[in-house]
Amino acid sequence: MHRRNRRTALLLSAGLLAAVPVLTACGNQAHPGAAALVGGERIDVSSVQNQVKDVRAAQAKAPQAAQLISSTGQMNRAKLHSMLFGRVVERAAADAGVEVSRKEIQQARAAAVQQAQGEEKLAQMLVQRGIAPDQIEQAVREEILLNKVAAANQANLATPGGQAKVTQVLAKASKALKITVNPRYGTWDNEKIGLADRRAPWITQKTKDAEAQAAEQAGVPQTTP
Repeated sequence: MHRRNRRTALLLSAGLLAAVPVLTACGNQAHPGAAALVGGERIDVSSVQNQVKDVRAAQAKAPQAAQLISSTGQMNRAKLHSMLFGRVVERAAADAGVEVSRKEIQQARAAAVQQAQGEEKLAQMLVQRGIAPDQIEQAVREEILLNKVAAANQANLATPGGQAKVTQVLAKASKALKITVNPRYGTWDNEKIGLADRRAPWITQKTKDAEAQAAEQAGVPQTTP
């Protein structure tokens, strides 16, 4: 659980870009309301928002709720990343021929509860990292699958070499899924298995126009590139 939670916590520091209403996939086909396309299937913006809503509702009940919510301000990107990463892990697990049973999930969750010294304390710990109580089981499932993928590829996640090997496996799965992300969330980086910021061409053009205008006003001659 610790490794997965740390990944989520790091993601929350990423910046949130301006909203763009539609997602354009290959062939310039518009997909209104889609946050991403994964393996030909869509993840709706509403699905991301529902996950965010569950987290915010849980955070609102926590001690120092305002501070907690403020410190996790990039929740929309965080939840989309989590959903996409989960799909990549599922694909890597399918490629490796590994599965997880209901019993394994229950046992792993029970162990996490014991380590946290209670279900409530576990929920409080995870909500600080953007995981709502009703999302814990999925997080546990992904953690088990990730470890099984590592084992299937003879990689030790406790070592840098093992982590690098699993990253390569996940990158391969990510590329196979052909993930396309709504620009409002950034872009999907197959190599880093995560969301990256996206700077739209029109932003670059507007910046150049503004620089040219300022230079002209200052009497600086312009050259054509």
